[in-house]
Amino acid sequence: MNGPVIHENHLPYFSNLESRSYESIDLAVIHCTELPDLATAREYGQYIHYPETGTGNSGHFYIEQNGRVEQWVPPDRAAHHVRGFNERSIGIELDNKGRYPHWLDSNRQVMTDVYPLSQIDSLVKLLQKLCTELPELKWIAGHESLDTSQVRASNDPELFVYRKRDPGPMFPWSKLLSAIDLQQLSID
Repeated sequence: MNGPVIHENHLPYFSNLESRSYESIDLAVIHCTELPDLATAREYGQYIHYPETGTGNSGHFYIEQNGRVEQWVPPDRAAHHVRGFNERSIGIELDNKGRYPHWLDSNRQVMTDVYPLSQIDSLVKLLQKLCTELPELKWIAGHESLDTSQVRASNDPELFVYRKRDPGPMFPWSKLLSAIDLQQLSID
């Protein structure tokens, strides 16, 4: 099966990330960048959040709205993209503004940017490819279903909002799930 063309654009610190076997990966996590564009996401991804290891937060794959796919971290490294699931998962980031720039404002929690068909088609092809390369991959989840923590709203400390909402209500889960052989993971 032909997958999408994957453009390697590894983060400078990728070799500092924890090494792992392909057999340890059983989960794909779908994110949206919640930033204005991929260049801004790259700046954020290069930022060192963990000085003790010289690493930062990022996904493995990034898909632009036009469908172009970049690999920032190889799958045999555990990227920092979702609390508690990094060791077993692949992070796939979709270029989408989400709640940008008011992530935690209680009045701005609605996500309305659609995911273009070209982006979803590339996501389907990437996941199909990963299913052939990662022997234990069987689960898929959105970031929002794995990190359900709440934080104080930026506009009112008396209110709480979800820390993560991605990929959000505009993400076409039914279209994706009908095209891939992965089961949606639910954490209760």
